[in-house]
Amino acid sequence: MMDYAWFLFSFEGRINRARYFLAGLIIGCWILLLAIVVFCVAKTLGSAPLSLGLKTDDIFGLVDPETFRSLASAQRVPLLFKVVGMPLFLWAYLAASVKRLHDRDRSGWWMVPFFVVPGLYSQFEPRLADSIPVVVIGIAAVVLQLWGTIEMFFRKGTAGANRFGLDPLAPATPIDTSPGWDQHSELEFVPHSAGPSAGPHVNRGP
Repeated sequence: MMDYAWFLFSFEGRINRARYFLAGLIIGCWILLLAIVVFCVAKTLGSAPLSLGLKTDDIFGLVDPETFRSLASAQRVPLLFKVVGMPLFLWAYLAASVKRLHDRDRSGWWMVPFFVVPGLYSQFEPRLADSIPVVVIGIAAVVLQLWGTIEMFFRKGTAGANRFGLDPLAPATPIDTSPGWDQHSELEFVPHSAGPSAGPHVNRGP
């Protein structure tokens, strides 16, 4: 049985592509559930609905002051749910992604070029002036994001154990259920007689 606390919240160990997709499905269901709660609360209080998601724009928008300045007062209640719920989703996403990187024998710090850099560029790019350096940074961000997608979703993990743990696809070691040596069944005590001396002797059967 899988340990879901480790699976969704721990940064230790490895997971394969199938479990990475499963983590994404679970996080998506959480977001859908929270979206339903937000919609019901917003409807009850007369607030404007607010979209919820785990796109880079939704995540990095929370660190952009412009996001909060542009909100109408009617959107504050849904935003509160987003601010509270998004860190939980982000933690689970990062935990699963880091374990997937471990499966590729890569450090979790690869999330910086694969996720953080493209996300920050996407959030602030509309406010950057048109220039050659900005274009170069944009191309680099797209390449890094594509590389990260291929690494995480399409490439197999390293075969066998690596520095981050055992191969999640390796078959479980079979448990030896054969009976051990029964000392009492192999030894018998022969009473003192004219024959062999008393004491333990190997029981050779009938």
